Parts: sequence; structure tokens; C-alpha cells
Amino acid sequence: FEHFFEHSSEDIMEQRNIPFCLCLKRSNLCFSIPERNECIKANAKSCGECIQVGVKCGWCMDPEFLKQGEATSTRCDELESLRKRGCSSAMVENPRGSQLVLKDKAVTNRNQGEGKLRPEDITQIQPQKLTLSLRSGEPQSFNLKFKLAEDYPIDLYYLMDLSYSMKDHLENVKNLGTQLMLEMSKITSDFRIGFGSFVEKKLRNPCTGDQNCTSPFSYKNLLTLTRNGQEFNTLVGQQQISGNLDSPEGGFDAIMQVAVCGEHIGWRNVTRLLVFSTDAGFHFAGDGKLGGIVLPNDGKCHLENNMYTMSHYYDYPSIAHLVQKLSDNNIQTIFAITEEFQPVYMELKNLIPKSAVGTLSANSSNVINLIIDAYNSLSSEVILENSKLPEGVTIMYQSRCKNGVTGEGEMGRKCSNISIGDEVFFIISITAKQCPKMGKPETIKIKPLGFNEEVEITLNFICECDCHKHGIENSEICHNGNGTYECGACRCNEGRIGRQCECSTNEVTSEDLDKSCRKDNGTDICSNNGDCVCGTCECKKRENPEERYSGKFCECDNFNCDRSNNKLCGGHGHCECRVCICDANWTGSACDCSLDTTTCLASNKQICNGLLFFVNHNAKFTCQCPVFHRECVQCRAFGTGEKKDTCERDCSYFNLIKVKDRGKLPQPGQAFPLMHCKERDANDCWFYYTYAVNNKTEKEVHVVETLDCPAGLALLLIWKLLMIIHDRREFAKFEKEKMNAKWDTQENPIYKSPINKFQNPNYGHKAVVL
Repeated sequence: FEHFFEHSSEDIMEQRNIPFCLCLKRSNLCFSIPERNECIKANAKSCGECIQVGVKCGWCMDPEFLKQGEATSTRCDELESLRKRGCSSAMVENPRGSQLVLKDKAVTNRNQGEGKLRPEDITQIQPQKLTLSLRSGEPQSFNLKFKLAEDYPIDLYYLMDLSYSMKDHLENVKNLGTQLMLEMSKITSDFRIGFGSFVEKKLRNPCTGDQNCTSPFSYKNLLTLTRNGQEFNTLVGQQQISGNLDSPEGGFDAIMQVAVCGEHIGWRNVTRLLVFSTDAGFHFAGDGKLGGIVLPNDGKCHLENNMYTMSHYYDYPSIAHLVQKLSDNNIQTIFAITEEFQPVYMELKNLIPKSAVGTLSANSSNVINLIIDAYNSLSSEVILENSKLPEGVTIMYQSRCKNGVTGEGEMGRKCSNISIGDEVFFIISITAKQCPKMGKPETIKIKPLGFNEEVEITLNFICECDCHKHGIENSEICHNGNGTYECGACRCNEGRIGRQCECSTNEVTSEDLDKSCRKDNGTDICSNNGDCVCGTCECKKRENPEERYSGKFCECDNFNCDRSNNKLCGGHGHCECRVCICDANWTGSACDCSLDTTTCLASNKQICNGLLFFVNHNAKFTCQCPVFHRECVQCRAFGTGEKKDTCERDCSYFNLIKVKDRGKLPQPGQAFPLMHCKERDANDCWFYYTYAVNNKTEKEVHVVETLDCPAGLALLLIWKLLMIIHDRREFAKFEKEKMNAKWDTQENPIYKSPINKFQNPNYGHKAVVL
């Protein structure tokens, strides 16, 4: 328990904004810490500020809503609190978010052979365009459908390493075009293939005189994407290998140019595959320094006559730069790598979304199967990505995939094991935590990686209330035009404050204004429960939204009334200015006394059978022995009590019968009504008696003749008496000694007077005559 309170409840609630109960061990005490009220904490001065706090907050526009002492910000509260405080639903401003679908073209349903469609006429994602209106803290969700279209066109670009170690691979790739066209025709009727090669940045020629190789180059675009597979074979057959000075190759330069030089490559808005074939590692950003190249790669196209001309000028691109450009251009990469470098490219695959790695045989004889397998792997998975989000905006994904598989969080972005023609669904929720600084609409895009289609979403932010549109600028209500009257309150101009903008900011600390905030000329401003603003108290807000200060001097509150059963006003009333206002049929300072007498009715319909009084006990009326019976029994049986001096006159109306112990008292069940009574006298001793009316209508009282006193009471009284006697003696002794005391007055021997006297030596002498 002590360790818990090292942290305040406020710190705890910052971490978890939920109500909870703290119970103490070995006790029945339980402390309930209420949920934080964001609306009150925000101290919003206008409706627009209020609705930006959170979706729970509303603004009361009722001009008569505020009570004396309440600040304008009190209009901002949780909806239920506003209702309880008397603000009708029609007067609560609580705008809600909305969504509007602008383009909702259905996904394409067709089979291969039904007739060709242009790529732009094929739809794989739905909807395509929508607008969301976002209220702070309120998510807007929509469904997104994706279907992998049948017979979808494919563009494949084969990018090959032509360094000397790839000599055997080049021989097998020479027939790749026609063979690959044949295999891909089983997947799509619209397939195109292109070819490019790379080696390394040209610093000097590594080829020796006895080698049949060309000078190294960074990248060549040898064949623009085409449907002619034989042309691919012919062109590849004309290529010669080159050389390199070190093991890593300059493939990243080539990948960058293939991604950004779309017009040169001939990319269409279809499935784009890039096959990257090599038997070596790769250079990346920073390695250019080895050749004196320090300028970072600019990510732009630099092809002239299909040759990359700036390899000597720009460094290699970084992996992150490649990822961005491949994603921007919807290119899916297949790394066809020899077994030696499999681990390196597997790590690279993990960094590049929508990429695959295949093991290339020693002479590339398996390249066709590698490409088909990699394509099937890539097309069986759909991964959603979004563009950069505006500040304060978050996005959440939930996936509904094939065979009932679901995912949330990062796994909610993807679906796997899908086949051509399968439909998968995503639930996308977008939430704004705040309004952007400019408040202008923003546009974001969501697309499946490796596909050219996307969803365009326009985000409109609800930063003002509807009643803001009807505001009256420089309104007379706001102290002669010192503010705008909107949404039932004044929004003050700069430099003005107060509920009606009646004060200048230069006046708020004036002593004269503070005087009017003190009750009865006291020292406490606003009863220490508020702030003095423009000579008017604005009461503080409580953590609990149900608790409020009010009054001209914030002297009232609705939470400091009497309690019963740990409930304010017993749960049967409400607290106004520290006084309980009870509900019907309830009374008392804590509204804990019921006026319902049904619990005291006897079978003859008489209250307490006409014998005793009924009193309230635990919010229910119960029968109880009358006080005058108790006083009379006490004086007649024991000679004590308030009526001992008038006992014979006032207490002769019943017959008194003494018994030895409680067991001798009459018991219930006899013919006439009987009530057992237990009373306590002034010495905390109990006495027991019964009261009844016999068949002769005579009142009978049976009383136990001995008092039941607590053990040790006599000893306590004796000890108290002795202490009184002792104290009196000690005081008398002190007084006597004081009377006999003799006080002598002597001068302190070390005392020295601060006064010195001096006399003129000529004083009193006669003057000399010259």
C-alpha cells in the first residue's frame, strides 16, 4: 500500500485512462479512483476547442446553462454530464464524423479467353476513391476488397550480371525468351519481356588481352519490353561477358535505373516483375568512396542511348532508397542467385517488400522454373501499404483472408495463400488525434504492394462546430463588441477576457477587482475554490465531473453534503450548496429518513400496534419503546433518571413488577401484545423491561431489578475521583507557595549604564574683563 502511493493517482491515470478500485489488505476499505474527464481538463474556451479534445466531449449552447461562478469552459463536458446538468440534447453541439464513397467500381470478374481487356479497364481493388470527415478521437472505418484478377497482364524485365563469372549462365539465358513466353502463356495471355545487363562502375578495364570480354559498364538497357520472345533470344545471344576489379557488383545502380526509367524500359500499369540474376554480392551507398565518388545517388533516370551515363558521378543507392523507388513504381523483384550468396540476398529480401529469392543452378538451367515459382509466391500474397500520414493521424488494419484467416496490427495488412480469382477483405480504420495546424484537407493513398491500383482518400477534419458558422462578430452581448457571440458564449477578441469579454488582460490582477471576489471582506479570494477574473469568481473544476463548485464566491458545492451508508444524501436526494434536497418520501439532513410507515403496521393496521413509537432506523421505520416509558421505569425501579423528582406524580400510570433476571421477563406469545425494551442510563448501565397492556386494559411493566453495568466501570469512576482530588491538592499547594514567595530586587553586577554625563569646566565662573 505504501509503495503504491509513491505514485499519485494522477500518474497512474495518465497511463491507463480507466476507473479502478484499490482495496487495502486486511480491511474492507476500498478506494475508487474515478476516470479522468478529458473534457474538463482541456479547459476549452470555445466549442471548436471542445470537440477537438475527444469524441466524448460536447458543448452546451444554452445561453442560460452556466450557473453563477462557472467559467465558460464549463460548457465543455461529457455528454451524459451535460444532460444531468440540465442541457437538453437539442442544445448540445456534438458533431460526428462521416464518410462518402466517390468511386466504387466493382472488381473485375472474367476468365481467361473471354476477350481481352485493356489493363486500365481491369479493377482489382474496391473502392477506388472516398472522403472521410474526421472528428478527433473518433475512428472512421471502411471495407476494402481485393481480387487477384484472372488473365492479368505481366511485364517481366530480366536484369543480368555480365561479369566474367557469369559466362556459363549467359549461354543458357540465350534461349530464355521463347521458353519463358511459352510457360507464362499458361498464366496470362498478355506477357512482355525485356532485357538489361550490368557489371560495375567503369574505373579501368580489368579485361586482359587473352580474354574475350568487353569493357565494364554500370548498366545497359538492351531490350525494351516486347512480346517477341525470339527477339529476346537473338539479342541475348549477341552479348559478351565483361570483368570486374572486385567481387561485389554494381547491380544496385542498374536496379535504380530500371525502376525510375519507366519510359525507356516500357513499363505498363500492369504486374511488373524484375528478375535480378547474379552470382556475387552488391555494392551499396558509401562504397563509391573507393573510387572517389562521394555524391549520393539522386534516384533519377540518367539513360542516354540506353546507357547509364552518371555511374562515375553518383554513388550507389542505399537499400532504403531502392525500397522506396521499387514501391513507388510497383515493381516486384525476383532475385535469381547462386547458392553461395543465398544468405546475403535472403537478408535483402526481408528488407524489400514483395520480393522473392530463388536458387540459381550453376549454369542457370533452372531459371524458368525459378521465375514461375517466384511469381506464384509473390502473387499469392497481398500486402497493403499507405502513403505518409498527416501529423496526428493513425491507421489500423484488419484482414479477412481466405479460409477464415484473420489478422490485426501489422498482420492485418496482408493476406497469404490466395489464388487467381480469390477475394480478400480488409477493414481499415483511420483516426485523427488532433486537427492539423492549417486545418486543410489532406489526401492519403492505400495500395497493394506491387500493384498499380490504389485507393485515394481525402481527409476532412472537423475542427469547428456547426454553430460556429452562425457566430455574430463584435456582438453587443460581448461587452460592446469585444468578442464574437457563438454557440451560446462569447469568444473574446485578443486581449479581452471574462464571460462577456468585459475585462482587458491588463486589469485581471487589479486589487480593486479582487475585492469583489472576497466574501464578507475576507482574505480568501473566491473561497479558495476559484479564480478572480474581471472581478467575478470563476470556480475551479474538480477531477470528478459530477462534483462542482458554484456560487458568487464559489462558496457552494454539490459534494460536501451529509452522507448515509457512504452515499451522498443517502442516495435519496441531491446536494445543493452543501445542503441535501431530498426526494419525495425522504427527509433528514442526509435524506436517510423514510416517510413510509408500512413497515410499522401491525396486523390490525395500527402503527406499532398502538403501543409504541415508530422511528427511522437505517432508512426504514421500526417500532421503538417510547422515551417517557424509559424515564418512568428508571425512576420507579432504580430511583434515577430525569423524572426521579417527579416520579410519583408522572409515573403512576402502570403497574411495576420486578423480576430477578431477564429469563423471568414475560415472553411473546401470550394473549395480549408485548414489547421487550432495552435501555441505557447515564452511567452506561443497561436495564431491561417489558411493556404490555393486559386483557383488563391495564398497563404492566416487568423490569429486571439489577442493572447490567460494564465490567470495571466502578474502578474507572474511583480512579477518576482520585485524580480529581490529587489535581486539586497540587493546585492548592502551588497557590500557597506563590503567596509565601519573597522577591528581592538587586542590581546586576555586570550591568553598565549606557548614559555618560559631562560638565563644562568653565560653567559657573565669571568672565574675565579685558
